[in-house]
Amino acid sequence: MTAQREWFEKDYYATLGVSKDASGKDITRAYRKLARQLHPDANPGNQATEARFKEVSAAYDVVGDEARRAEYDQVRQMGPMGGFSGGPGPGGFPGGGFDLGDLFGEMFRGGHGGGGRGQRGADLETRLTLSFTEAVNGVTTSVHLVSDAACSTCSGNGARPGTRPMPCSSCGGRGVQAEDQGPFSFSRPCGQCGGRGHHIEDPCAPCRGSGMERRPREVKVRVPAGVDDGQRIRIKGRGEPGRGGPDGDLFVVVAVDSDGRFGRRGRHLTVSVPISYPQAVLGAQIEVPLLEGGTVTLKVPAGTRSGQTFRVKRRGVPAKGGTGDLLASIEVDVPADPTDAERAAVEALAEAMTRPRTHEDPSPDRIEEETS
Repeated sequence: MTAQREWFEKDYYATLGVSKDASGKDITRAYRKLARQLHPDANPGNQATEARFKEVSAAYDVVGDEARRAEYDQVRQMGPMGGFSGGPGPGGFPGGGFDLGDLFGEMFRGGHGGGGRGQRGADLETRLTLSFTEAVNGVTTSVHLVSDAACSTCSGNGARPGTRPMPCSSCGGRGVQAEDQGPFSFSRPCGQCGGRGHHIEDPCAPCRGSGMERRPREVKVRVPAGVDDGQRIRIKGRGEPGRGGPDGDLFVVVAVDSDGRFGRRGRHLTVSVPISYPQAVLGAQIEVPLLEGGTVTLKVPAGTRSGQTFRVKRRGVPAKGGTGDLLASIEVDVPADPTDAERAAVEALAEAMTRPRTHEDPSPDRIEEETS
């Protein structure tokens, strides 16, 4: 069942910084703003920010979806009844007489006097591993999982092909029965049909009347460009089938493999480029590799220090706010085993440098130059 016990305790609207009457667009806008601020790539090593990012993502998973938001709002309206699960509740109601699971079930089946909506299918979660390049550029692929699905023989109704389920005579097909509790009236699952609203006289043999079978499935996933490691992609309606209600959702958790040469800072790519000592001293034009293949020419000025970073515009990660940049960090290559000629040249240079020189030592993280 979609509804979680924690929904009574957590105000997802407050987590996102919006009112409970906010429009869907306002909720999405608030989530995207917080996600940009709190994303682990923007706050490396900050565990508190990462925990807050997860809270914001969990809140948006619920109130960012119209159907789940409606269920969440209904649960929140029942907040004072949380005391029914044990001990005196708000308003002095005695505990122990009710079960929160029953209350959820009654509410989502429509309550007293209404037609049953059935039970929503459970959400599922699976993992998808992508290469670094696939995550940057986006990809359409498939995930394979084994889960409950509608029986392929009876199409999920539980009855033998050629027959059909019959309405329950006790509840009239509603799946619920009214029960008075003093000043209150509740709807309970029908004791005869178990809340399904029907009974099966001739059950389907493969699924034994359950309407479900466990089988492998293949689900197509469209991964957007720039997806991050650990990000969840929701595929609506591809979770477990509902019982008279909507199907659950499938959440795909993305795992991104590292790349041997390139790294990533948000929507920017990073790469380390080795140059020789003479190139660093005298300046040079060097070739910087690109993730998609090929190279781009970068002019390195004279006096470049190891660790200095140069920007190659619009060669980073595609994103809605614009493609990021490629940040090329210079690494001065020092020979570990110089030849005799190299050693002689270095000794001559050392002798020529007879007086100390003072100049600014730029931070390795400072981006020194922008190149189109």
